[in-house]
Amino acid sequence: MDSLKGTRITWLGHATVLVQTAKGTNILIDPFIAENPKYPKNFVLPAKIHYILLTHGHGDHIADVVWAAASHSSTVVAIYELAAYVAGKGVADTIGMNLGGTVQLDDVAATMVEAKHSSAAQDDQGTHYVGVAAGYVLTITDGPVLYHAGDTAVFSDMNLIRELYRPEVAMLPIGGHFTMGPKEAALAVSFLKPATVLPLHFGTFPPLKGTPEELIALVDASVHVVLCAPGEAI
Repeated sequence: MDSLKGTRITWLGHATVLVQTAKGTNILIDPFIAENPKYPKNFVLPAKIHYILLTHGHGDHIADVVWAAASHSSTVVAIYELAAYVAGKGVADTIGMNLGGTVQLDDVAATMVEAKHSSAAQDDQGTHYVGVAAGYVLTITDGPVLYHAGDTAVFSDMNLIRELYRPEVAMLPIGGHFTMGPKEAALAVSFLKPATVLPLHFGTFPPLKGTPEELIALVDASVHVVLCAPGEAI
C-alpha cells in the first residue's frame, strides 16, 4: 500500500500488532504471545523492539510484556498506573503517560486517546487498579497516521479522533462480547473515516464471533478492510 510510505503493520493474532516504520523503529502493541491461540507460532519478532505499547491491563494484552521487554530491550509505554504495575513486575524501562498526552518515540508521536473498556490487572495477589483503558494514535514522521483502538465499545468521541488526527489506518476490535462487534465497528469506521481498517480481537476465543466479512458488508465500499492471517503484514 503506497499510502503507508514504507511502514509495515503485522497482525499477530488477537490485538497484538507489530508496527515497523520506514526509518527502522519497531513498536509492539499489546503482547499476547505464549498463550495466544492465534499467534503465528513460526513468526520471529525483531531482535530489537524499541517500544511496547499497552492499551490496558487485561491478561490477553499484557501477558508477555515482561518477557518481551527483557528479551528485546524494549521501553514499555502505558497509562501511568499500568506502567508502574509492570515496572513492579520487572520491566526495567517504562514511560507512564495519560489520556490526551503525547510522547515522542523516535520518529513516532504516540498520543494516548480514550477507550471504553475496563482495565484491571489480575495476578496471584488478586485484582489491581492499573488506570483506565486507552487507545493510541501513532503519527509517523514522513509516514501514515495509525490508530490502535485497544479494546473498546464504539463511542461518539471517535469523531474527535478523526478531527484531531485523521488516521489513515484504524485497527479496530470486531469480535463482540468483550468489545464492539461488526455493527458497532462499522459505526466507528463512519466516525473515523480511515482509508484502511485492520480488524482485531476476533476469533481468538469462542465468544468473539464477529468476522471481517461481516464488517465488510456494513461499511462503505471505499474502505479497505484488510483480510489477512496472523503473521501477514500490510
